[in-house]
Formats: sequence, structure tokens, C-alpha cells
Amino acid sequence: MRKIWVKVDPWDKKIVTTALEGGVDGIMVPKGFSKKVKELGRIETISEDGDLILGKDVVLFTIKSGEDEEEIIKLSQSKRVILECSDWTIIPLENLIAKGADVIAQVRNLKEAQTAFGILEKGVSHILFHTTDPMELKKALLLLRASNHKTSLETAEIVEITPVGMGDRVCVDTCTSMTLGQGMLVGNSSSALFLVHAESVYNPYVAPRPFRVNAGPVHAYTRVSGGKTRYLSELSAGDEVLIVDFEGNTTVGIVGRLKIEKRPLMLIKAVVGDKEVATILQNAETIRLTDPEGKPVSVVSLKPGDKILVAVEECGRHFGHKIDETITEK
Repeated sequence: MRKIWVKVDPWDKKIVTTALEGGVDGIMVPKGFSKKVKELGRIETISEDGDLILGKDVVLFTIKSGEDEEEIIKLSQSKRVILECSDWTIIPLENLIAKGADVIAQVRNLKEAQTAFGILEKGVSHILFHTTDPMELKKALLLLRASNHKTSLETAEIVEITPVGMGDRVCVDTCTSMTLGQGMLVGNSSSALFLVHAESVYNPYVAPRPFRVNAGPVHAYTRVSGGKTRYLSELSAGDEVLIVDFEGNTTVGIVGRLKIEKRPLMLIKAVVGDKEVATILQNAETIRLTDPEGKPVSVVSLKPGDKILVAVEECGRHFGHKIDETITEK
């Protein structure tokens, strides 16, 4: 997941409140101002007397030539390195990312932030935004948070739908109101996740609950930030989950609560190319998958030949992390 810190130097209360309202992950301030930040909101501060100590936990490094790269790589293994480029060129960042260094790019405007996040298609995962213009900061945070990243989705064809009896089903209530075509990725296997549509659809029997995804049974996986997966049963209030739309646009949602109840379930099997994928969902009209045009499809009306969206990856996972090994899940 992208992390955004904001540098406030000199002290400016308006910049701090704009940063807090924009949902930044940390604020860097001069010595003596961490307390002032804490009076405005609960957030991590970076300073000589902050939560993260500047000079001890976090270091500033001005890169002047390619000879500095090895030192930066070594430093980044034990500290958080904020990289300052004397002429702000992407070449040092390209080299460091290619070598696996985890650095924080200091940027001054939206264009530089977008460049840093997009270098080598992967980009840095962390920036320090330094501006004295509250409107520039507000605009940048709005756009950077809205365009978090893309998730690759593929079209799968339904081949089998089978009732399987009762089980413990998980509803995930988020702090986000989802719209048509949005939902969460859920599946029996971490390598094949179905786009389960949010309950944002009108139903004559149940009012829409656009913040909710009736996601599946307790054993199922869902995609979360940082490219990881978690079991639905592991989630709790305050955790992050990925919210994905039918075009693959992806943002981070916060879990408000889980509802786990015994409900009748159904097994849904589909194929993507020559690969069979499966998930289990509640057997009810209000549970929907998502078709390639973004339309919700109720599971009770599914039939062989119907097309729905899935996210497929080849590598396996260990404790939610991608690993390059062969894992067979049935």
C-alpha cells in the first residue's frame, strides 16, 4: 500500500489540518512541534522529538551521484531513508528500485508524486510531500488516494453451481459506500478470487447496504493491501481490505465490523482458460458476482456459460504473502 508523509517546515497549522483531513500516514515537523500536531489529530509524527526520531529511525540522504546508491541500499535495511535528489531526477530512483531498495521519495507537487509512484511500473511505496500550498496538497492527496492502483481482472465462465449445506458466512461491513460495479475479491484459493459485488443494489425485500459485501464463508480468502491475502475470519474492525471495481480500479477500505452467521451455502465453479477456479458463497438472491460490464449477477440466477470477473495469479502464498512455489489447492 502507498504511504504518504507530509513535511511541514516551517510550521503551518493549515497544512497540518489539510494533511490530517486527507488521510496521510505521517507528518514531519521541526523539533518542538510534534505536540502541536497531536493536539489536532492522532497521527505518527517524524521529528527530532517525534514518534519516529529524525536521525535515528529516519534519515535524510541527498543523492549526488550513482556512487551513493550502495550506501543508500545498506542504510535502508535498518532505517527509513528519505531520498533527496539534488536535481530531482528519476534515474537514481529507477536504479534503487531495480536493486530492491525501499526508500522514501521527497516530492514537491502532484506531478513529482505521480512520477515517483509510477517509476518502473512498480514505483516507490512511500513519499514525503513538501509544499507550502494547502490547495496543492489537498488536490494531490485527493487524486493520489483515489488512484491507488489497478488490479488485473479476467473473465471466467461458470461451469457448475451446487448447494453444499450450512456453514458460517461472513458479511464485511466497511466504512466505504460502494457503487455499482464495486465489491471485494473473495475465493477458495488465494490464486483465484471472484469479484463479489457489494450490496449496493436495490431489492424489494431488503434495503441497499452499499457499505456491505456478503463475502463468503470463514475459510475464504480476500485480497488486502500490500498485495497480501487474509482469511475472512481473521478480519476485524480497523483492518484494511481492497475495494475493486469491474475495471480493476482499486482503493483501500476500512472494516467497520464483521457479521458471522450460519447460512445455506453454494459452491460455484468456473474456468479461466484451462484453469478451474472456485468459491463458496451464501445461497441467497442478494449475493451477487460481477459480470465483465460491471453488472451484478445474483448467485441464484447463475447458470453454466455465464461470464463473471475473477483475479487470477500463478504464484502461491505463505501466510498471505506471494511466494514462487507450486501449491495445489482443491
